[in-house]
Amino acid sequence: MGKLVVDGAILACSMGSSPSKLSVPPTNETYGGPTPAATVQDMKPETNLAPFGMCQSPINPQVSAATSAAAGVLTPQPCVPAAAGPWTPGSKSVAITGGGPAMLSDACKCVCQWGGTIQVQDAGQTDIEVD
Repeated sequence: MGKLVVDGAILACSMGSSPSKLSVPPTNETYGGPTPAATVQDMKPETNLAPFGMCQSPINPQVSAATSAAAGVLTPQPCVPAAAGPWTPGSKSVAITGGGPAMLSDACKCVCQWGGTIQVQDAGQTDIEVD
C-alpha cells in the first residue's frame, strides 16, 4: 500500500539537481485531507510539474549544446520537465473524480522525455493509504 499523493507532494527527478513540488488543481474534486488528490494525469509541465533545478541529461538538447560548447564537459542547464506520459501504475482501487486513477507514493513513476525518472519522495500527507 502507498500513500495517496496530494497537492504539495515532493518529487525528485533522476536527472535533476533538486526536488520540486507537485501542483494539483482543485478541479480534481477529490481531496486527501484538506488538499486536492493527484491523478495519473497530473504530469503537465508548469501546471503540475515544477523544474527540478538543473538538468544533467545528455539527451536534453540544451544540455547537449552547452556540453558541446564546453568541449565535451557535461554542462547542466535549467530543467524544463517534459513528461513523456502519465504516472504509472495508478491505483487499481481508487479513482479521482474527473481525472482517472489516483496517484500512489510507493509505486508511481513518470518518465521525462530527456531520460529522467520522476518519483514521489513525500506524498504530501501521512494519513491516507490506498492500494
